Amino acid sequence: MRYPIGIQDFKTIRTNDYYYADKTALLYKLVKGGQFYFLSRPRRFGKSLLVSMMECYFKGERTLFKGLAIDQLEKEWLSYPVLHLDLNAEKYTTPEALASILNRHMAKWEKAYGKDENEDTLSARFSGIIQRAAEQTGKKVVILVDEYDKPLLQAFDNKELQEDYRATLKAFYGVEKSMGAYIQMAFFTGVTKLSKVSVFSDLNNLADISMDHRYAEICGITEQEIRGDLDEEVGKLAERCKITKDACYERLKHTYDGYHFDADTVGVYNPFSLLRTLDSQVFKDYWFETGTPTILAEALKKGNYHLEELLQEEVTADLLGSIDSLDVNPLPLLYQSGYLTIKSYDERFHTYKLGFPNDEVERGFTQFLLPFFTCLNPTQGPSFVTNFVKDVEKGTRRTPLI
Repeated sequence: MRYPIGIQDFKTIRTNDYYYADKTALLYKLVKGGQFYFLSRPRRFGKSLLVSMMECYFKGERTLFKGLAIDQLEKEWLSYPVLHLDLNAEKYTTPEALASILNRHMAKWEKAYGKDENEDTLSARFSGIIQRAAEQTGKKVVILVDEYDKPLLQAFDNKELQEDYRATLKAFYGVEKSMGAYIQMAFFTGVTKLSKVSVFSDLNNLADISMDHRYAEICGITEQEIRGDLDEEVGKLAERCKITKDACYERLKHTYDGYHFDADTVGVYNPFSLLRTLDSQVFKDYWFETGTPTILAEALKKGNYHLEELLQEEVTADLLGSIDSLDVNPLPLLYQSGYLTIKSYDERFHTYKLGFPNDEVERGFTQFLLPFFTCLNPTQGPSFVTNFVKDVEKGTRRTPLI
């Protein structure tokens, strides 16, 4: 078995026989059901791979989907012009950084579809590209935006720079609503939903599927997929760890499973950690090797939230869907970043209770994030904060560590 560790390109995975958890039935449902979508998922959860798969599908590359569910579902396999904007590959520290990456994409698209010299702004150029691509190909345009929020998150602690980025992206993304007649589908991914900065205020027809039960499994890997595709690999891991296969499944579940993106949905495994474990045949906290997002650390440093309420508070869907009040409540950001997940839902009051999805995340929170809530010196040792988390979960400690 070959595992696509760090590989987010669908064509590379399919042509080089890497493992792929088949999400194409959900893709088919998505593309046949609407036009404008937004999806939030934690980092290392396969958002970029999903976008790459969409690009291959909309380009009509049927051979890449041979043997997958959509190969039997899709009958036409049409090819559309695809504008794929990936905002991952840049460090956003200056106003020029965002303009630079947008200009690079624009230049590539203008090389393919031409340019009107009267189009002198980013939004005007984008509008022109969309219209010309549709007119020249005779097919509506597909727009895929991966990590739409990357510039805004990196500028989170620089309000002037964030406002500059907000204005640029608001005008740029807003083009898509006015050009709707030329668009087959637009799909945005990100870690967070930033309603306060209003980058989507001009594109207010986005369907947010982040907490839609129909698409809860569109990123990540389910236990059913593991048992169906990777049972032999789990057996090898069990043998190396000198435990039974059933015990190995239980350990995998407790360590990496447990993400829920709506109430009463199947648990989803963190794909990065799961595949790293099966590849290396060693249980470790792989997700935290990639680092803790700076925005989390900064938000927790200056926040005024009582840690004792972390796993006790009940929140609404509206609160979970926005990170606009971080100084007051970090729960939405912790949820959207994958540190907390949905544990239960109260139908009477329409509120959710949150908790750690699995052991890997709880250990990572204890080691990397809890110190930002407190004035603890790192030399005080991990056992102190570990016991504190246990007390919080039991509700037996009420004195803040300040």
